[in-house]
Amino acid sequence: MAGREQPPEQPPVAVAAPPGPAEPRYEPVAPHWFYRKAAEPRERWVPFSGQDSARLEEAHGAGREKEDVVVPTSGGRYDVHLKQRQRVAVYWEEEVSEVRRCTWFYKGDKDNKYIPYSEAFSEELEEAYMIAVTLDEWKKKLESPSREIIILHNPKLMVHYHPVATSDDWGSTPTEQGRPRTVKRGVENIAVEIPNGEPLQIDHLVFVVHGIGPACDIRFRSIVQCVNDFRNVSLSMLQAHFKKAQEQQQIGRVEFLPVNWHSSLHSTGVDVDLERITLPSINRLRHFINDTILDVFFYNSSTYCQTIVDTVASEMNRLYQLFLQRNPHFKGGVSIAGHSLGSLILFDLLTNQKAAPEEDEQSREASRTASSNTGIEELKEILKKLELSEYCDAFEKEKMDREALFLCTEENLKEVGIPLGPRMKILNYISSKKERQGASERGAAAPGHSGQAGPDGTSESRDCQYRDIGLGQVSANYPQLIYKPTIFFAFGSPIGMFLTVRGVKRINPNYSLPTCKGFFNIFHPFDPVAYRIEPMIVPDVEFEPMLLPHHKGRKRMHLELKEGLTRMSVDLKNNLLGSLRVAWQSFTRAPLPAVEAGSTDVEAEEAEDSVEKQTGPPDVKPEESPPAAKEEASPINVGRLNGGNRIDYVLQEKPIESFNEYLFALQGHLCYWESEDTVLLVLKEIYQTQGVTLDQPLPGSQ
Repeated sequence: MAGREQPPEQPPVAVAAPPGPAEPRYEPVAPHWFYRKAAEPRERWVPFSGQDSARLEEAHGAGREKEDVVVPTSGGRYDVHLKQRQRVAVYWEEEVSEVRRCTWFYKGDKDNKYIPYSEAFSEELEEAYMIAVTLDEWKKKLESPSREIIILHNPKLMVHYHPVATSDDWGSTPTEQGRPRTVKRGVENIAVEIPNGEPLQIDHLVFVVHGIGPACDIRFRSIVQCVNDFRNVSLSMLQAHFKKAQEQQQIGRVEFLPVNWHSSLHSTGVDVDLERITLPSINRLRHFINDTILDVFFYNSSTYCQTIVDTVASEMNRLYQLFLQRNPHFKGGVSIAGHSLGSLILFDLLTNQKAAPEEDEQSREASRTASSNTGIEELKEILKKLELSEYCDAFEKEKMDREALFLCTEENLKEVGIPLGPRMKILNYISSKKERQGASERGAAAPGHSGQAGPDGTSESRDCQYRDIGLGQVSANYPQLIYKPTIFFAFGSPIGMFLTVRGVKRINPNYSLPTCKGFFNIFHPFDPVAYRIEPMIVPDVEFEPMLLPHHKGRKRMHLELKEGLTRMSVDLKNNLLGSLRVAWQSFTRAPLPAVEAGSTDVEAEEAEDSVEKQTGPPDVKPEESPPAAKEEASPINVGRLNGGNRIDYVLQEKPIESFNEYLFALQGHLCYWESEDTVLLVLKEIYQTQGVTLDQPLPGSQ
């Protein structure tokens, strides 16, 4: 019926859907920044540290790349220009590297290294991946700008195919072209080691000067690469041996910067001149000699020596100023290190530095104050020796000491009131003393002009400005550094040999470098270029160099075994000789005569003594332990060159190196860049000047 009301419609009842698999969720990929290794034959990409990558990503996310922002990386040694995507070296010349924000990678052809896709194509891959994950539709196929095919089979299987070279009548598909390469999404899915970041705080700066030639190690790497290794080893040594200080934020790190002088020397046109006179035979060997060995002769030429010392000094001053500009809050010290010929260049520079006038005057005043009382006492001893003690009051009245006595003439002594007889005695003593001192000094000169002792032991020759020429140094105008080095480290150094060749037979124990108070001569036992320094200071005493402790806190096992066997053989030999001595005594002892009952014990003892005198044992002395096994009874005074501390330090050879010294001689000269023991000594001495010590003192260390 039309008038009848319709019942209201019931709302549909919601039916719960059966539980099914959860929908795949898409999560954006985490990017990481890489740079391409310059001057590499193969395409090689290296990741930035986590700290640097985060800073670059922050600048990128803030949209600052449109402003050409520069982001410091690698401890401030490289700047990344975000807009140009370039990585530029700050302190030295180096080819600019490409920088890339990386999310997708594929495996290379010739090795297992992963190569990142371009940023634009990585965005296309990420978009296709997002659609595939969201819609669960795979088998996606994309073509790269170089016409290479990428197929996304599933989240864990993605492959990259070579481009189709030519199309044929059969219409082959890209999947049939060559061997597929693996594709990975995200840096966490590829086998790459992301380096640890460096502490931002820099406690000390060290300039490192190379030796002969452009290559610094057996792999023919540059000084920049070798110093990079040295720096990396120092970071690991800080974590291993200065952990407490790092946790308490007492220390940060030490910065090492390379100083290159070889390229400046060989850019003077000398190579062209040498090429004209070089014979055509054995071309490679002659080229190697011209590029390396001749650097020694260049340094001994006044023309090119000036070029070398100017380059080294100006480069270190430039690096120091640039470092302060980039690190305005730096309050630490500066040290210098030299390898091979580089150590000799630095030594000559340091011996010709001039201390500040006020400091020099202060040191002289302190020296005069400290020695005034000593000089008066020495004068009294001289007068007592000459049996002229009654004239002490006359000399004291004129405020004379030993130094003033040696400057006196006959007229001066007459004015003091000394009679003729005593006057002649004093003058004869002065002249004989001066002759004796002059003869000894002619055979015992010290390098440099600062701190030299005069004929009577005073410092009257301190101000001689041309002492270096007389000592065989090349006549050059040595530049001045704008800072005072804290410590000078010499690695595999020929300083001792060059000083000897120049005619320096002995270094005055009172000599010290004018502006540098620390000096360490570190060498490998098989290094053919290295020479010692301490025997030139203490020539009359034979003693071993300080053995550098192993960075793990012990001697190398083969050295311990060698010393143990040597000590055991010595003990066995001594015991055997002792047994033979006892046997010889019992065999050669004659029977004692019969003693009557009335004889006394004294007579019997006298008879036994007479037999022992007649048949004494052979003169056999027990063998002493080798020098390496003996402890130093007392500290050796090696002068002021290192502030009274030891100078020569020898590394422990590796077990394989001990089989043949000659085979590992070259390696011994080039081993310092990756030597943990060398780096640890450098760090220990640097931080010791700041009052920071190792977590655990190493056995045998000073």
